[in-house]
Amino acid sequence: MKLAILAPIAWRTPPESYGPWEQIASTITEEMVKLGHEVTLFASGDSITKAKLESVCARPYEIDKSSDPKVLECLHISHLMERAGSFDIIHNHFDFLPLTYSRLINTPMITTIHGFSSNKIISVYEKYDNSSAFISISNADRNCKLTYLDTIYHGVDPALFTFQVSKAEYLLYFGRIHPEKGLDKAIEIAEKSNCHLKIAGLIQDESYFKSQIEPKINGTTVQYLGNLGKEARNLILGEAKALLHPISFEEPFGLSVLESMMCGTPVIAFSKGSMPELIDDGVSGYLVSTIDQAVEAVANLDKLLPVNCRAHAEKNFSMKKMIHNYENAYRKVLEGEELLV
Repeated sequence: MKLAILAPIAWRTPPESYGPWEQIASTITEEMVKLGHEVTLFASGDSITKAKLESVCARPYEIDKSSDPKVLECLHISHLMERAGSFDIIHNHFDFLPLTYSRLINTPMITTIHGFSSNKIISVYEKYDNSSAFISISNADRNCKLTYLDTIYHGVDPALFTFQVSKAEYLLYFGRIHPEKGLDKAIEIAEKSNCHLKIAGLIQDESYFKSQIEPKINGTTVQYLGNLGKEARNLILGEAKALLHPISFEEPFGLSVLESMMCGTPVIAFSKGSMPELIDDGVSGYLVSTIDQAVEAVANLDKLLPVNCRAHAEKNFSMKKMIHNYENAYRKVLEGEELLV
């Protein structure tokens, strides 16, 4: 199979730290190469891959601030679409814009919808509902106006995450620092639980960080460690008593939730979006609705076994399972099977 994978160009593929869309695009690319497919990755020029790499920019636009993101995005998408006839199938990880080419090319396109940034973009998905196969990353993130080929959960390689039974005496927040991700709530949960909190993640909302988070960072009970890379991520996730994930939005998926469980670390999350699909309540973590319930969950962490967290993650969210499901999705599209609602 000649497969083209269109990755975002905000960050490198794979990302050095933050970049969930790029991470999934990279994982699929490398595993499809291992399976013997002829894969071309369209990504930033500094991307690392065993596939053939095609690029219109040397560095991602979040790194090269002198670039114009809109210009690079247009060039990036057209760079693939003008070569569409060279491929059997295109796998789009670049949101809604590539869909506008789907009726101008003969190559079938499969689009992984990594989430809807706004309800306003759904009209684009609606228009091209019959010319591109859609994959949802959780059932919670499906839109009733669209038709889907399948729900395929993200998966990671268990070998990249060290299983740890022994835990240190701290709670962890790991993710984007943005109001919807609930770091301020995580700090309150930790304070009420008399636990230290370590924070890691990309500061996405500077105003929120400066006004609500930074004044509470004291370097002892509340520590900010920065936007950590993969090796540091593995260590800090594995040693934490629990990952706090008090989101206030319908999150399509949460890679840090999966990665935490893969390390044997339970997750205490607000029960929104995909969280009930990711967490086995009472086994790999606790689903809660309030800060007080989260504090109670912290007090009951000794009832959760790290081995059960790891087993749940391996069974449901392994890289092998994700790749198998995507390869099956490609087959369905190439054979012209009916899309499933």
